[in-house]
Amino acid sequence: MKKIVLTGGGTAGHVTPNIALLPSLRRDGYEITYMGSYDGIEKKLISDFDIPYYGIATGKFRRYLDIKNLTDPFRVIKGFGEARKYLKEISPDVVFSKGGFVSVPVVRAAASLKIPCIIHESDMTPGLANKLCIPAAEKICCNFPETLKLLPEKKAVLTGTPIREELKQGNKLAGLDLCGFTANKPVVMVIGGSLGAANVNKAVRDALPKLLEDFQVVHLCGKDKLDNLLLDTPGYKQFEYVKAELKDLFAMADLVISRAGANAICELLALKKPNLLIPLPSSSSRGDQLLNARSFENQGFSIVINEDDLTTDLLVNKVHELYFSRQAYHDAMGKSGQLDSISAIMALINDIAS
Repeated sequence: MKKIVLTGGGTAGHVTPNIALLPSLRRDGYEITYMGSYDGIEKKLISDFDIPYYGIATGKFRRYLDIKNLTDPFRVIKGFGEARKYLKEISPDVVFSKGGFVSVPVVRAAASLKIPCIIHESDMTPGLANKLCIPAAEKICCNFPETLKLLPEKKAVLTGTPIREELKQGNKLAGLDLCGFTANKPVVMVIGGSLGAANVNKAVRDALPKLLEDFQVVHLCGKDKLDNLLLDTPGYKQFEYVKAELKDLFAMADLVISRAGANAICELLALKKPNLLIPLPSSSSRGDQLLNARSFENQGFSIVINEDDLTTDLLVNKVHELYFSRQAYHDAMGKSGQLDSISAIMALINDIAS
């Protein structure tokens, strides 16, 4: 039996693509092990899948001054030693890393044992953790055509992000029933991320009086972000977070308003959902969402509004513009070469494991 170690963590975005690969890995006969931090979100998410889990020490690599910069290197060194010990025990044929700082000691330990590694970079420009892993990788998967020129030519492969197959199996009527919506009015779905996006939430709620004239709105607003004053608003349904029901909400949605995190927009691409992106501004991030959004805009997949320009009228106008030109965006996404990412990544894994 072939063996693979999956790694990645720190946020759900570094874990869910690994989860999307599990059915294909099992079909191809892999014995699967996961390596993450002691108590990170990855441990919680993987616990549902009956996969052996190994926790290691990890530290964050910061570009800014922080007292933890003095101690975290020792945690990374400890994590490297733990990962090396576990990898010797497991003896995998290949390691697949979805990134995050926990992946650095795992990938570097695998390289020291001559175990081949494949890493995946979600954003247009590689993050610091993946930059540290690139020299040790056999192949580097990426989501954006623009990323190819930033990576070693012989290692880089445009694959897209693995998307859970169940997201493509939603039931529109189940989504309408869940929200109490009618079938004869289009639906806008708003996704702010698991923690919510305060500025997006506010902009959408400010625009509700105008949006609800022509659309129904389902709003995934994030933990503790419900607006109790709007709970009984006809045509507007709020959820803090959904799990199994997400596929039905996607099936129901005609348009999606979203942040521009790489995994989120790759789900929209895979489902061919016309979308309006409001990326996290550079003042609140390293600017990766801005780059992600512009790439999707340039490829004809999305309309983009900068958060600094966001007003009620602009949001309403762009939603209407997107709705009336939705078929053009759907068609452009249908021509993308990044739709069959699981098959592309499995081909790399099988080739290297052999």
